[in-house]
Amino acid sequence: MSDAAALFPAELLAPAGSLNMMRTAFAFGADAVYAGQPRYSLRVRNNDFGDLDMLALAIGEAHDGGKRFYLVSNVIPHNAKVRTYLADLAQVVELKPDALIMADPGLIDLVRETWPGMPVHLSVQANTVNFAAVRFWKKLGISRIILSRELSLDEIAEIRQECPDIELEVFIHGALCIAYSGRCLLSGYFNHRDPNQGSCTNSCRWDYKVKAGSEDASGDIRVCHPASSEAVGKPWLLEERERPGELMPIEEDEHGTYIMNSKDLRAIEHVHRLIEIGVDSLKIEGRTKSAYYVARTAQVYRCAIDDAIAGRPLNPKLLGELEGLANRGYTDGFYQRHHEHDRQNYLRGHSESGRSLYVGDVIEWDGVRGMVEIEVKNRFSVGDRIEVIHPAGNFEVRLEHMENIDGAALGVAPGNGHRVWIPLAEGLRGAMLARFV
Repeated sequence: MSDAAALFPAELLAPAGSLNMMRTAFAFGADAVYAGQPRYSLRVRNNDFGDLDMLALAIGEAHDGGKRFYLVSNVIPHNAKVRTYLADLAQVVELKPDALIMADPGLIDLVRETWPGMPVHLSVQANTVNFAAVRFWKKLGISRIILSRELSLDEIAEIRQECPDIELEVFIHGALCIAYSGRCLLSGYFNHRDPNQGSCTNSCRWDYKVKAGSEDASGDIRVCHPASSEAVGKPWLLEERERPGELMPIEEDEHGTYIMNSKDLRAIEHVHRLIEIGVDSLKIEGRTKSAYYVARTAQVYRCAIDDAIAGRPLNPKLLGELEGLANRGYTDGFYQRHHEHDRQNYLRGHSESGRSLYVGDVIEWDGVRGMVEIEVKNRFSVGDRIEVIHPAGNFEVRLEHMENIDGAALGVAPGNGHRVWIPLAEGLRGAMLARFV
């Protein structure tokens, strides 16, 4: 049994782009977090850990709480970053993160030579899809493999069977790359911000329009309406909303075309099987997302893992709680190749029932009035059914009364930037509110 499995029967690993996000993840049930420095990880924006003091504080807090902190260092570097890497990393290694998450063979070799006792986890960026590759990396001293998202449950089970003495980690929730496990070039093509250097602008998520057109003798493209008879047999073109007039031909092979937006991964229905297989760590994607996102996902997947370990079936209520998060539609990715129609309807029905939207945070308690101050994030109203989300447990209330910041009765909290007071009990500071829809 691996060290991780000895500590956590199935580790729940959450993202942390900030100290607050880390604290939220741990409060809502995560066993470990992963975070990276902007220069050497693939998340430059919304990242507070370029500050070494902040990183030291975070690692110290995690360890004091009996939790783990993994430092992401999975950049695919050009020469300039290779030359500065060891000197910059030396200060980080002194802080004793529990492992480095790495992808580049050259950097891995440098780390193994310089700090042979530092555990290294192989990033999903390395695209490990078979047991022979897992064995190869184990020979080089890697202690955990983060498997490619493109694997099915059966393939993961086969890797576990063939490689019983190394830790395995898989993604269970979050954004999916439209390219092969992160190897995307769209952002670099459009605005010279390289995803493999950490500055991806999520070009696959932009707003594209499909047009029909043809190229004349001079090489100019003439656009025609897609529904017109003139469009029949013409090549299809893409136009991005912020780049009017820049028309890109859609090239398609026997597998289809790839400049499209992927749904988000939600694999909660497969948690039980992944634990049965013996996967050591279940990972949530989303270092650039909100504290509400990490609270909700950590809490929901914590429940799913605990239920699976105890032998209880999936609680369908958890599906609706994930549906309330901002998402582009959900998919279970490649885990299951063919779905039963009844199963799909079951998942969809439970996702749509009990759906809620994040509306605010509890920031202060007034004992005299018996009310809490809410920092509003989204609109909600008197009469709404509200869910209070707290590490100690969630509960529902019907909102019967609300006041503005001056104490006057209020019917509607208009939206982000406002503060209101509502009647709630003491001890809920830091709780989050969601409105059922």
